[in-house]
Amino acid sequence: MILRVFPGLLLMIAVSHLHAAERPNFVWLVSEDNSKHYLKLFDEHGAETPRIAEMAANGLLLEHAFSNAPVCSVARTTLITGCYAPRIGTQFHRKMVEVPLPDGLRMFPAYLRDAGYYTTNQQKKDYNAIEGDGVWDESSKDATWRNRRDGQPFFHYQSFPVTHESSLHFSAEEMANESTETDPQKITLAPYHPDTPTFRYTYGRYHDCIREMDGQIGEVLDQLKADGVLEDTFVFYFGDHGGVLPRSKGYLYESGLHVPLVVRVPEKWKHLAPAPRSTRIDGFVSFIDFGPTLLHLAGLPVPEQVDGRPFLGEGVTLADVNSRDEAFGYADRMDEKYDLVRSLRKGRFKYIRSYQPFNFDGLQNNYRYRMLAYAEWRRLFQEGKLNAIQSQFYKRRSPEALYALDADPHEIRNLADDPKYADTLADLRQRLSGKIKSLPDLSLYPESYLVELAIDAPASFGQSHKTEIARLVDIADLCLQPFDDAHDAIESALYSDNPWARYWGLITCSAHGGDAMSFVPVVQQMASADPERLVRVRAAEYLALQGVDDPQSTIMEALQSTRSASEANLILNTVVLLRDRQPRCEFDISENTFHSSIRNAEYVQRRLSYLTLD
Repeated sequence: MILRVFPGLLLMIAVSHLHAAERPNFVWLVSEDNSKHYLKLFDEHGAETPRIAEMAANGLLLEHAFSNAPVCSVARTTLITGCYAPRIGTQFHRKMVEVPLPDGLRMFPAYLRDAGYYTTNQQKKDYNAIEGDGVWDESSKDATWRNRRDGQPFFHYQSFPVTHESSLHFSAEEMANESTETDPQKITLAPYHPDTPTFRYTYGRYHDCIREMDGQIGEVLDQLKADGVLEDTFVFYFGDHGGVLPRSKGYLYESGLHVPLVVRVPEKWKHLAPAPRSTRIDGFVSFIDFGPTLLHLAGLPVPEQVDGRPFLGEGVTLADVNSRDEAFGYADRMDEKYDLVRSLRKGRFKYIRSYQPFNFDGLQNNYRYRMLAYAEWRRLFQEGKLNAIQSQFYKRRSPEALYALDADPHEIRNLADDPKYADTLADLRQRLSGKIKSLPDLSLYPESYLVELAIDAPASFGQSHKTEIARLVDIADLCLQPFDDAHDAIESALYSDNPWARYWGLITCSAHGGDAMSFVPVVQQMASADPERLVRVRAAEYLALQGVDDPQSTIMEALQSTRSASEANLILNTVVLLRDRQPRCEFDISENTFHSSIRNAEYVQRRLSYLTLD
């Protein structure tokens, strides 16, 4: 039986019992920015990773492990808290503010430490939440389990940056002069990528990084063996989220969420695994589950405030794990690039809900476009040299997408309009909408509103606004209905006294596009006179997307009047969208556009550096 209690309740009982018993050690070996597709152990087109394969032979390979977020800070915060980020306010990458955890909850290593574990982190954190006291005995580039007391159990968390996105920020000169060990001509490209020397070289270079990472993983295994603790230790290898070729990191496709996971099971503690060594497990596990799994393996209670549940340990059976077939994903702001996308995978089907489908996937993010492959992909699109599949990344998305992953692993054939899948679509749509309401999902409010009003207790703020958030979800989902069916409800939203109902009513108009032209007169009035700045911007955005009005006067006034860096950044996202789409809207923006209090904010500067590049 899995024990779940409020933090602190029964903890002293559990600890007193465990001091008298032996406990397993835990090691997490985490490679940065790689999905399961780059390891041959998981995908036939991946690189050979003999040391990780050796782990699998002595443990469990989980075929369906998912990061809940496709980017580092959000994924790592999910890992360390066991909580869905949009519920607790940690969903934005990177944080503009650190937020507190829900009342009474601590990051899970603190519970291990209270129970006598030596906890170490080497060394990346990147949390979007306030860490709190007592999480790590040591967190540094030199942190090691070797500094613990004799016989003291340990948890060691180590990151491997060799596979990070930055490894592909090479120059054209480097590409010309530095060959890859992997033969680029033997690489199999994803069908959405153009087949060019740049893309082939980028793939080859990344496969080299994967092999280097595998050797580094092996070195830690050798250290554990040399210290005589390997067979006392559960060793987890996994990616910290997907990535890192274009259309992976930052996106809710399988390439952004589906991570490799291998758990080496120690001989001494094999009775705590749900299956014998060398077993491949089909059940779904997500990052929310990882912390609860370690607590359960250690015999500690799992806090009630977390969203995950254990997949290893006493009472967890193979049948139980294999019965799990759902994974929830979320993508919000990635650096200066705003979006709002949610996903639900259930079995072989994947449902993706784009709440602002006019924000095409390839919208500018300065860090992404340091990669030559990204820059080349956009240039080829602008030159009309891509096929329909390769062009999808730079075109308006559907508000909802349904993929059958067994037949379409690259998620390039949207089945949302196929009558044969209508029942599946309706089921997953309902499940995802219910999930977002039940959290509730704080991203139905703009980040600037959360920064202003929810910063002290985001999770509690969400609970106290649960009814309002559910109403906003319903307004947002009006774009999934035929326009004639949704007309009256959209009209009601546009005339609402609630600014965020009006806000989502306008976004829904933009999702419906030309079908919503009957609302142009009221939207024009909102663009000039609505009391809420961001509502005026969304109104101007709709009118510009339909080619009705020039948005510059409304948007420039909003940029000049705001005193919020996060609000300015959201407005600038609209500027970049309207400038980079066709037909193009022109904006005369400089540093002097902004009030001095926000002029030098990091993400404002990032947008300025791009917008003034010409």
